[in-house]
Amino acid sequence: MPHPFARLVLSSLFLILASAPASGAGSPAGGPAKPPWSVDLKVRYALGSHTSYEFGNPLSPYQTPLSRLEFPFDTWWGSLGVRRDFSRFSVGIEGRTNLSRRAESPFLDSDWDDEERPEVKTIYSESRCRVEPSYQFQTDVDLKIADWLGLASAFDLRPLAGFRWQRLSFTAHDGTQYYPAPGENRSPDPLPGDAIAFEQTYRLFFFGLKAAREWTGVPEIERLKLRLQLDWAYVTADNEDHHLLRAGRRFTYEKTTGDGWHALVGLDMALTERLDATLEWDYLRIKTSGTHRWVNPDFEMDFSSDYGVEVWSQQQSLAVGLRYAF
Repeated sequence: MPHPFARLVLSSLFLILASAPASGAGSPAGGPAKPPWSVDLKVRYALGSHTSYEFGNPLSPYQTPLSRLEFPFDTWWGSLGVRRDFSRFSVGIEGRTNLSRRAESPFLDSDWDDEERPEVKTIYSESRCRVEPSYQFQTDVDLKIADWLGLASAFDLRPLAGFRWQRLSFTAHDGTQYYPAPGENRSPDPLPGDAIAFEQTYRLFFFGLKAAREWTGVPEIERLKLRLQLDWAYVTADNEDHHLLRAGRRFTYEKTTGDGWHALVGLDMALTERLDATLEWDYLRIKTSGTHRWVNPDFEMDFSSDYGVEVWSQQQSLAVGLRYAF
């Protein structure tokens, strides 16, 4: 099921359609053709965003999870997008990268490795997290259907399909490991230096619906537009986790598939005839499952399992930007 915010966007889409007058009922008079190209430059902050994974113990007592790792990326990001409008459809492309590297939230690592008490968390660590150069890419195509439905020209409705790709890279460092199990009296251990190098890749094949309502002649504002989008994606994912402090060369790998829900609300305000200021809220939830592989070639270890393997991500951001049409 979609996230509650996604359901809110979906409800808003229907409200826009329900309130839209028929074509010709209050439609603004025809004006000059809109420029076909536009460029978007945005700065966004990722709020409480993370990518995480866990896996279970495929052997008795079969606890799940056995281990869980949570990598935050509540950092600043920049994006550049280009869109080309045609009479019936438009095509867009956007790229994002992180502008800051220190995550505000800590990296979390938890283990449940007591076979006598599999429900008890035995090891817990918090570390600082450095977001290494990370990248996101999206391309999409949409189809204008508002006029086919008889909606006024101030309203826009478009089904869309596209592809999103993300590569998120992290280094957990300078942490502290705790032993929270009842009766445990070990003191916390410092984890100085780099501890874990992690890279997560997501590929999302999505389709959905977007809608817009434009107002002109608003007092003190030449033009104001509300944008909404909701889409669902089939997701494939893989990651690599290198435990730098373990003996040998200790790696784990996940290969997973699942789905994702994405919602967007945007507001555009005209500054000049061709330049708009933009404000945007963006939410993406990914949930996948699959296989876990544990490798340490120095000790000739290579083990795979699909028991309790989950990879998920929550990504929420607020963005401000400028759009120039030409």
